Amino acid sequence: MNTTQSCDSARAAGVTRTRTAAARALRGVARVALACALAAMAASCSRGGNQGQGGPTVLAGHGEVGSQAPSFTLPDMDGKPVASSSLKGKVVILDFWATWCGPCRQEVPDLVRLQSKYRGQGLEIVGLALDAGGAKDVRPFMDEHDVNYTMLLGNEDVARAYDHVQMIPTTFVIDRSGKIVRRFIGVTAPEVFEETIRPLLAAG
Repeated sequence: MNTTQSCDSARAAGVTRTRTAAARALRGVARVALACALAAMAASCSRGGNQGQGGPTVLAGHGEVGSQAPSFTLPDMDGKPVASSSLKGKVVILDFWATWCGPCRQEVPDLVRLQSKYRGQGLEIVGLALDAGGAKDVRPFMDEHDVNYTMLLGNEDVARAYDHVQMIPTTFVIDRSGKIVRRFIGVTAPEVFEETIRPLLAAG
């Protein structure tokens, strides 16, 4: 084999090794992505046929991070309509959830503690319950867990407006100007919420 052939063989071998390494790296990335997706699914529930209920709704916006949060008017546990405009000037954690969803139930005590800790700084947590049974399903859970934040009855229109919520809990963090800052799918650690809301509260 002459020198030229040796060089060509070496280059070919090098290309093969590079391609093999790249393929391995891609497979590694794919495995990590799959693991993350499975973890998110394990920490959340598919909404399925539980569409929730609620009264008349007025919507605006698309519910994507960086956009203005869609407006809505939904009933509370007593049937009184509550408009999202009443949250103006607050930092809002907006939580789509349901009592039949285990991961959603797991997250509630953390939300109760966050509301107690940061209420005085301008935090307003709002739960949008998607239970088909409405208040008769939600109120006993609230009483049992001493829920201290606003609870409204969500519906399909609002879930669709907020970028087509499919998995719950899905939680949005909204700044004082009404802009969506973050979206979390699945159970979220309270430390993550705190890291997100502290600069927003400080900017008040």
